[in-house]
Amino acid sequence: MSDHKATIIDGKAIAQTIRSEIAVEVQRLSQTYNKVPGLAVVIVGKRKDSQSYVGMKRKACAELGIKSFDIDLPEDVSQSDLITKLHELNANPDVHGILVQLPLPKHINEEKILTEISLDKDVDGFHPLNIGKLAMKGRDPLFVPCTPKGCLELLSRSGISVKGKNAVVVGRSNIVGLPVSLLLLKADATVTVVHSHTKEPESIIRNADIIIAAAGQATMIKGSWIKAGAAVIDVGTNAVDDPSKKSGYRLVGDVDFEEASKVAGWITPVPGGVGPMTVAMLLKNTLDGAKRVIEH
Repeated sequence: MSDHKATIIDGKAIAQTIRSEIAVEVQRLSQTYNKVPGLAVVIVGKRKDSQSYVGMKRKACAELGIKSFDIDLPEDVSQSDLITKLHELNANPDVHGILVQLPLPKHINEEKILTEISLDKDVDGFHPLNIGKLAMKGRDPLFVPCTPKGCLELLSRSGISVKGKNAVVVGRSNIVGLPVSLLLLKADATVTVVHSHTKEPESIIRNADIIIAAAGQATMIKGSWIKAGAAVIDVGTNAVDDPSKKSGYRLVGDVDFEEASKVAGWITPVPGGVGPMTVAMLLKNTLDGAKRVIEH
């Protein structure tokens, strides 16, 4: 058994395929209607990680022919000025998607801000009405949050069926854990959510056919916790010190990749797994929002 190697789910390659599919659609909209999808990316302040995410999103738009509206606001912008800006974007017919890069500075109420984004342009899928519809049987949100959507897309494009499977989600954040558990439920999995108050998480995770790790704890999930043949989607990106690297650190997931790949059936690497999919799904949501407007 020791020479077993899990199939690596190549998120970068799958995301590239999706981006090519989107580019074809953008081209078609441009030729047929002389209009292209527009995405407004709003960033407040100068957080390094946020700036790098936003940079990736804007670059991806440029590559696919999606028009990018760049809104860079100072750290000390007032909540009312930010809301005014969002209302302008809501009213702009060339903008089909609006993304506010989280986290926001402490003096701004995130919940209030997310509610101000027009439901039809909420490409991050975090508007309470979109999350509410995601939670309800027989309802479909206009947009599904990008990272959870990317996780399920990785499973489906790798030929892994979800229906009737035991799925364990590790973590319950509003951005990943909670919405991915709702999506898995919609896809007819039997879902358990493991979190910081869970007793004996190891025994629960061991029963999983599908593990979605989104706890933000470096290599917390060991190989011995994983059932042979399970599919492991690792959403974690944790920086750990590594003097051999120029930056002084390297990125690892929530799963011990070395150990896990000896047991699992499928596993996503970190980096190069879920990350590229998040951006691809954002672009897909923007395209879908644009099509609803342009083709009607």
